[in-house]
Amino acid sequence: MEQRVIDTLRKVFELNGFIGIETRAVEPGSSLLKKGETSKEIYLLSRLQEVGQENDTPVEDRLGLHFDLTVPLSRYVVEHANDLAFPFKRWQIQKVWRGERPQEGRFREFVQADIDVIGNGELPDHYEVELPLVMVSALEALREFGLPKATVHANNRKLSEGFYRGLGLNDIEGVLREIDKLDKIGADEVAKLLVGECGASEAQAAACLELANLTAANGAELAERFDALCAAHGIATDSDAYVLARQGLDTLAMIVDEAARIRPGSVIADLKIARGLDYYTGSVYETFLDGAASLGSICSGGRYDNLASQGNRKYPGVGLSIGLCCIRPAPRPPGSPRRPCWWPCGTRRTAPRRTRSRAGCAPAASPPTWPPPRPSSASRSSTPTSSAFRTCGSPRTGAIRKPWTRSRTS
Repeated sequence: MEQRVIDTLRKVFELNGFIGIETRAVEPGSSLLKKGETSKEIYLLSRLQEVGQENDTPVEDRLGLHFDLTVPLSRYVVEHANDLAFPFKRWQIQKVWRGERPQEGRFREFVQADIDVIGNGELPDHYEVELPLVMVSALEALREFGLPKATVHANNRKLSEGFYRGLGLNDIEGVLREIDKLDKIGADEVAKLLVGECGASEAQAAACLELANLTAANGAELAERFDALCAAHGIATDSDAYVLARQGLDTLAMIVDEAARIRPGSVIADLKIARGLDYYTGSVYETFLDGAASLGSICSGGRYDNLASQGNRKYPGVGLSIGLCCIRPAPRPPGSPRRPCWWPCGTRRTAPRRTRSRAGCAPAASPPTWPPPRPSSASRSSTPTSSAFRTCGSPRTGAIRKPWTRSRTS
């Protein structure tokens, strides 16, 4: 089933102009550590002869398994910049490794599917609309496997950063990381972290949570509600902080309005979306399934302007990724009716789960019928046929009277 999901995703990606690549699983620690709060998720590698001597080597000089596919992409683009045609649109489906606590929808090793567009020097804003819509199309194609409807929740880091600076906060990256934990630990715990870790006052923490609660389905509603919030907290419209926030607001409003015109209801503005990785600089996305709140976000991403660079040349990009472990069917609760499960061969499982086997499969359609036996030379002769199958191809149902033997003279 997983391979059918991968094939479906690849087909949608390629129909939208993306090409596939594959990168190595191991990256330098210096590349993995500088991309945000990821040190707890990285698995480092050691040779057997070096066990016990790892402390002699700085973490930046060691090798680790990649925790996503965006960091390897940045290295790939820099190494092959002279051979690529920009904007470079790529899909990539590979395994990644993360030091997470295993739970529903979260694994330490899983397959991730990415799409990204990389520009050379600049990247037009319309790709920030195209990428989430491509991903929504891919998730729609997976609904034939029972996946619920998916909705992309979008925000813009410039909007959040401008608002936080207008409140007088300085640790912007820290505030974004704590706001990113809102769905996991709740508003009260996030407020405590903002006060204890980021140096915010209780009033500033409350204002940050007010911004996080702001949602909108169109750009006009988003602008109206944001301006009212800024006025309530004394952020002047002629301040540098408001100008920065307004840049992010205009981009986010464009994304929501254009997505609504092309695919209504697929993308909404949700200002609690922050994304904890530091390399995001503009739009950020998270995708949720209807009726599957316990899984959290199954698809996320955003825009990054400074992830890949070579001298004075920068390669900005925007991308999204799906963790395939997040879209597997959830375990059936005890006592609930069994849902139909379809094998890739097109048959439906009818045997109980404890005794499930391919022998317990029954065809989904009507069972095949054997053609009626036709007269053959063997059946017309006086010598009865002793073969397990008659010459017409139908199985013999009667008992075999005597074994067939081959004479030496035949």
